[in-house]
Amino acid sequence: MKPLEGIYVALTTPFEGDSVSPSKLKANVRRLNETSVAGYLVLGSTGESVSLADDESLALVEAVLETAGPGKKVLVGTAREWTKGTIDFGRSLPARGIAAVLVRPPSYFKSKMTREALKAHYLAVAEASPFPVLVYNMPANTGINLEPRMVIELSSHPNIAGLKESGGSLSFLAEVIREVPDRFHYFLGSGHVVYPGLAMGACGAILAVANVVPEMCGEIFRLFQAGKRDEARALQLDLVPLNKALVEVYGIAGLKTAQDLRGYHGGPTRLPLLPVDEKGKAEIASLLKKTGF
Repeated sequence: MKPLEGIYVALTTPFEGDSVSPSKLKANVRRLNETSVAGYLVLGSTGESVSLADDESLALVEAVLETAGPGKKVLVGTAREWTKGTIDFGRSLPARGIAAVLVRPPSYFKSKMTREALKAHYLAVAEASPFPVLVYNMPANTGINLEPRMVIELSSHPNIAGLKESGGSLSFLAEVIREVPDRFHYFLGSGHVVYPGLAMGACGAILAVANVVPEMCGEIFRLFQAGKRDEARALQLDLVPLNKALVEVYGIAGLKTAQDLRGYHGGPTRLPLLPVDEKGKAEIASLLKKTGF
């Protein structure tokens, strides 16, 4: 058992017009509290964090902290494009209730983000952070693929608690998991590989698709932990087509469309992200029906 293990929902951000809606986020979290998910990530990629001002971000964090049910852990994305900005935003967070912060690599100057630069960034953040730090590998968004060896080196820092790896690479997992300390949390960030990742030693997952089917995602983890591997594998196979459509094909707008269909507050994305067209909405509705939701 690791203190943060389990399935986390990488929360979307509801908007009313072009303003964030903490009240709608609270309503989503209250409903998610009734499922078996371990907790929530607020201000992740799925939450459109790069499109939010600091005051909006802090309001969303407060909303989740106020609403998360007993035993539900809260993770917060704190990354900024410069090291001091990342540190300062992390220090501005409420002192209560936050289990860890998630930090993606700075990527605007990606040609200069050498292994040495990235390592210096993460070590500086870890030294200054009042919360445990999770390193975040999200190459599809950042254009930077962190090296497994660098992650292994960072894992020796006492305030670096783990990794969210959203590239979906099981070879990355195999290389890292063998050499990191036992206290290190390896979280999967792709709904495609939850079952095989758990079988290879990951402690959980932080998933966008869990906004829509938290029951299914949590059940894969529960069945795996209970030793019911065939049932967990079957659910994983059922999850793949839905995850592909919502995360890879339609993205955040697709997730929010599916949330609306399930009675959550999804709503619009913030420009420059565009809504799903009618054909896409019909495909998403059909997939949800096939999956039993």
